[in-house]
Amino acid sequence: MQQIKAYFQSKLQLTDEYWELFSSKLEQKKFPKKSLLIKAGETEKYLSFINKGMVRLYIPGEIEDLTFGFAFENNFVSAYDSFLTQMPCTYCIESLVETVVWQISYDDLQSIYQNSKEANFMGRLAGESLFLEKARREISFLKDTAEQRYLHLFTQQPQLIKHIPLKYIASYIGITPQALSRIRKRIS
Repeated sequence: MQQIKAYFQSKLQLTDEYWELFSSKLEQKKFPKKSLLIKAGETEKYLSFINKGMVRLYIPGEIEDLTFGFAFENNFVSAYDSFLTQMPCTYCIESLVETVVWQISYDDLQSIYQNSKEANFMGRLAGESLFLEKARREISFLKDTAEQRYLHLFTQQPQLIKHIPLKYIASYIGITPQALSRIRKRIS
């Protein structure tokens, strides 16, 4: 729980009273490798902070899944559109390795929002974090080459290349696994 507390303390002054209220609503959950945090058609009930591990976000396909995001330690993850609207999501979130998250439920978060200015600020920080990641990805698709997207992914998380299957990386950067192999040969 120290990681999530440190994350918020780096952004704002937390009072002990507020931290006690917020942390009392957090639940730790462990997901074995290749487990679904949420599947398509379900409604997201949790906002999660990754304490350990990594996940991928993908749209299930009949032939191939379409990976459109990764989330790593010390970051929030959620089917956030579903979380906000409380409507079913159209994609899945899957653990790539054993993953440990701290979760707060939608109902608990709404209750805390009503009682605390700090909670509203923390909720805004979590939402902004998820939005900024989405915006970075969209901009990257518009201005960067597949090679630049590949290099950027591992400049941010260099130790993770051995944990993410190449087919997921290829899908994430918008190319085939064969095209990714050519990029990897060219830059090695």
